[in-house]
Amino acid sequence: MRTLGKLTWIEIKLFLREPITVIFTLALPLIFLFVMGGVFGNTPSPDVYRGVGAMNYYMPSYYGLIMMAIGTVALPVHLAGYRERGVLRRFRASSFSVWSVLGSQLLVSFIIAVVGSILVTILGKVVYAPDWPVNPGLLILAFVMGTVCFTCFGFFLGAVLPSTRAAQGVGMLLFFIMMILGGAGPPPEVMSRAMQIIGEATPLHWVIYMLQNPYLGFEWHTNASLIVAGVTVLSAGLAARFFRWE
Repeated sequence: MRTLGKLTWIEIKLFLREPITVIFTLALPLIFLFVMGGVFGNTPSPDVYRGVGAMNYYMPSYYGLIMMAIGTVALPVHLAGYRERGVLRRFRASSFSVWSVLGSQLLVSFIIAVVGSILVTILGKVVYAPDWPVNPGLLILAFVMGTVCFTCFGFFLGAVLPSTRAAQGVGMLLFFIMMILGGAGPPPEVMSRAMQIIGEATPLHWVIYMLQNPYLGFEWHTNASLIVAGVTVLSAGLAARFFRWE
């Protein structure tokens, strides 16, 4: 546990020194929040945004966007960079277990997801005054499940992508596809059926539904939670299978 704590503290400091991860996990969700809020406001419409105000819809969506940025950009780039620079090899030579290395990354992912979501909540509330979550308890459960899901997805990408450049390219492509089509961009109701189908194939789509339902006061989305759990298990299994120290 002491080793895990030290690694986590070091990883937090290293995270803050990487501009691309800070931008994608903390800055871009806030920018998108203000852009969407400036365009759509928070007046409910029965035709879009599940019948609620746009900002009520986007607040939990951008919690998911932060998790997705961690899993598609921050973690893969970080792990691929470690492998390229021989850091993972030195970890192995120092008798660090793979679980302590990945465990520290999981803790950092939770910390960043919480900090980013707090920023989105405070600034969104001050500027657009969206509603507070209707069911905070289930929202916390959904938040934990979503963070673990995208962290495991990031472990998988970091395990299979061969270089930092590859991780950046693939990660950014996945980030923008998921953001636009997965529910954090334009209203799903205005997209074509083909784009909706692609969006439904992304983990972000189901994480957002899982987060939105308790936030908006809808029933727990069982299908979404089962899909998210399945993606988590599959990603963790593939990450364990393909993880390599060098």
